[in-house]
Amino acid sequence: MATLRTTLFRPLRYNTQKLPCISLPFRLQALNSKNYGTVSSVPPQATENTVASQKDVYQEALNATEPRTNWTREEIKTIYDKPLMELCWGAGSLHRKFHIPGAIQMCTLLNIKTGGCSEDCSYCAQSSRYQTGLKASKMISVESVLAAARIAKDNGSTRFCMGAAWRDMRGRKTNLKNVKTMVSEIRGMGMEVCVTLGMIDAEQAQELKEAGLTAYNHNVDTSRDFYPKVITTRSYDERLNTIKNVREAGINVCTGGILGLGENKSDHIGLLETVATLPSHPESFPVNMLVAIKGTPLEGNKKVEFENMLRMVATARIVMPKTIVRLAAGRGELSEEQQVLCFMAGANAVFTGETMLTTPAVGWGVDSVVFNRWGLRPMESFEVDALKNDKLAAAATEIPVKESKAEMPGTVA
Repeated sequence: MATLRTTLFRPLRYNTQKLPCISLPFRLQALNSKNYGTVSSVPPQATENTVASQKDVYQEALNATEPRTNWTREEIKTIYDKPLMELCWGAGSLHRKFHIPGAIQMCTLLNIKTGGCSEDCSYCAQSSRYQTGLKASKMISVESVLAAARIAKDNGSTRFCMGAAWRDMRGRKTNLKNVKTMVSEIRGMGMEVCVTLGMIDAEQAQELKEAGLTAYNHNVDTSRDFYPKVITTRSYDERLNTIKNVREAGINVCTGGILGLGENKSDHIGLLETVATLPSHPESFPVNMLVAIKGTPLEGNKKVEFENMLRMVATARIVMPKTIVRLAAGRGELSEEQQVLCFMAGANAVFTGETMLTTPAVGWGVDSVVFNRWGLRPMESFEVDALKNDKLAAAATEIPVKESKAEMPGTVA
């Protein structure tokens, strides 16, 4: 089957040799597949009950007024497997209940300490175990970081993120002191501040909180089942423990995953299950597409099909309605129209600027043109915090969703 990238914006051409795959409304699917003259192996009532049950999960999710953290894997799968058009419609409708339509958080990510990491993350150019041509360096100066933050702010970014390539913060007192200075100074510019520094303990998390840190990024990367095939030097539970330390310190949690590691659909659902069943949903959920780096074990992996990216964005929006869904690494591989589809399905944050750690990013100028063309706008600093006020959120919603009947034309009533 052709990917969405190649089929989405051209007319279908029929021929007798190969017919395109078209997702039909349920009633037409039933008529098309009915086998006359044979006995169905599934009792009709059982089928009807299954359809009703699946519909209830989806409909209840669209009627949500508050997030829930008790999702089951089967419920998430039911949503994830919805026909793509309906899934995106539902996600976009729910997005308008909890967020301002068209407001996109602009984040810039700076690598403040490059390469030399002892971890074996199979996708990462900064691991010391792989020959990627990346030269390890020490942490850059506070002054250099502040200069980069000023440039980002002047170009419209409202959140500044800083990443360091190492396993954890143990024994890095001087580095932690410098990071706290960076955090405090950048907050003084009126920007939100995020860092990703590997594993941290409860005391370090508290120090960062006191310095004014807005958010801490620590991705779980993939499902618990697939994780050992990607990383062996840090356990899944160690990642979850860092997230726990961050959350208990009162810092916003940013955690998501990477598509294209060699995983399958079940792992996408497993990733969503992990994050959507945390004690509280993360403030942001970055969706990365693997950028295959020469010299890493995953350098030969295929590009992620856009359908998988879009399903992840839309399902994340539905199961975590208040969370910011961020288009992260690999966004430059998407066409303008594909990015806009992601925004329509609930994505409301991007990384923008010159680079994203060690890979190119979509630049500020390009984003500005796209935003102007499609009626999008940069989110203000701390705008999400303001929307925690329910009255303000309701007033900002341009198209209300009818909670009693949020259905697409052509779906089963």
